[in-house]
Amino acid sequence: MDYIYELVFKVRDYECDLQGVVNNAVYQNYMEHTRHEFMKSIGLDFAKLHEEGVDAFVARIEIAYKHPLRSGDEFVCRLRLEKEGRLKYIFYQDIYRLPDERLIAQGKVTATTTVNGRLAVSPKVEEAFCRFLSQNSTT
Repeated sequence: MDYIYELVFKVRDYECDLQGVVNNAVYQNYMEHTRHEFMKSIGLDFAKLHEEGVDAFVARIEIAYKHPLRSGDEFVCRLRLEKEGRLKYIFYQDIYRLPDERLIAQGKVTATTTVNGRLAVSPKVEEAFCRFLSQNSTT
C-alpha cells in the first residue's frame, strides 16, 4: 500500500469497553483525527474552509475489524487517498498495532465537499489533494 500519511496513537483506558478492548466506535475517532491532521499538514484548516463557505463531509464509512486493541497498546493509523468521480474522495485508512505491525482494522471513508451549501468541488481542496491522489483514482 502506498500510504501518504500516518499518525501514531496510544490506547487510553476510557476507550475500552467491559471486555477490555477498544470499543468499535472509537476506531472512527482514530481515523477522523488522522484525516484532520493530514489535512492540516497540507494546509487545509476546517475552520478556515468553513469561513470560506467550504465544508468537507463524510458520506460513508466502512470498517473491517481484524484484531482488537487493548489499553496501553500503541498503534499507527495510515492513509492513502483516491478520487472517485467528480465529487468523492476515498480515504483508505488502515490501523496497525506497534511494534509488531499487526493489522487491526481497515477503513474506507468516502468524503465530499460543499461550497456555499451546495454539493460541489472545492478548488482549494482539489488542489491540495491533487498531488496525493493515487493512480487508481477515477474522474
